[in-house]
Amino acid sequence: LECANNNLDSLDVSSNTALTYLNCGGNELTGLDVSSNTALTYLQCNSNELSSLDVSSNTALTNLQCASNNLTSLDVSNNLALTILISRYNPIGSLDVSVNTALTNLTCSNNQLDSLDVSSNTSLTNLSCHHNQLDSLDVSSNTALTELHCSNNQLTSLDVSSNTALTNLICSNNQLTSLDVSSNTALTELICYGNALDSLDVSSNTALTELYCSNNQLTSLDVSSNTALISLFCGSNELTSLDVSSNTALTDLRCNSSNLDSLDVSSNTALTILQCAPNNLTSLDVSNNTALTTLHCFGNQLTSLDVSANLALTRLKCNSNELTYLNMRNGITDALTTFNAANNSNLTC
Repeated sequence: LECANNNLDSLDVSSNTALTYLNCGGNELTGLDVSSNTALTYLQCNSNELSSLDVSSNTALTNLQCASNNLTSLDVSNNLALTILISRYNPIGSLDVSVNTALTNLTCSNNQLDSLDVSSNTSLTNLSCHHNQLDSLDVSSNTALTELHCSNNQLTSLDVSSNTALTNLICSNNQLTSLDVSSNTALTELICYGNALDSLDVSSNTALTELYCSNNQLTSLDVSSNTALISLFCGSNELTSLDVSSNTALTDLRCNSSNLDSLDVSSNTALTILQCAPNNLTSLDVSNNTALTTLHCFGNQLTSLDVSANLALTRLKCNSNELTYLNMRNGITDALTTFNAANNSNLTC
């Protein structure tokens, strides 16, 4: 039965004992009785107004999705066959999945969990528990994990040394002071911004295509081994230098609000976005970066800037420098959607 995305405020399926699949998401249901539907293997009731959900009779359930409701609790102790549980965006205070050993996907983000025990869920490949109140998370038993999203919690430590299959790790906006990813050689995405990291070793993560480590306390960052990198966000740290000469695949580089006094992007010919403002740069050569569409270099100490070779530019912010020379003769001035060269007191036309 598919009756999703309507205006239903009630749904009676008590006589439909043969139901195996029910999708009633996106309605206005305040209650849902599925106690008679013992054959259900799939139940999707997302985006309703449910304050409670009793699935104790639905022992055949393999897929339960009850996100975006008003659930304060959820009992899945009878649902031993569950492989997928999605309960995000509910005010659930606690969640016991200790008996759900078949789970491969657990998404309990945007709840109010202050603890989460997944030690029994050794089959998990995807765990998303961001935007909760977790101060600890033990994933040492979850060796099958390929995706771990635990951002926006209160974690002070995170041990992923056993999770060698991880390809995506998102642990941003926590209170981490260290992060060891040396064992996670399969990582393609590492997002750890908004922590208190003073060092980060990604030399073993040669498969990385995305690295977001902004808003930490990094004084250095070596990405010479990460030749597959496409996006690098490392702004709001304490970097005085950044070598991206090996990262020729980079299309997006954002190193805003650090202490960089030099930046060489001559090897990064694939760059489409470069944001390096504000820093302490006295020069910036973008003549090789002909694919650039966005250049933000405001708030530096540049005395000259030549964008005559950057024929794809649509956004240029070079304000608040010390420019006396600006070459805009790229023939595409009319294509600009953003242009700011203000607060360069010695720049005249």
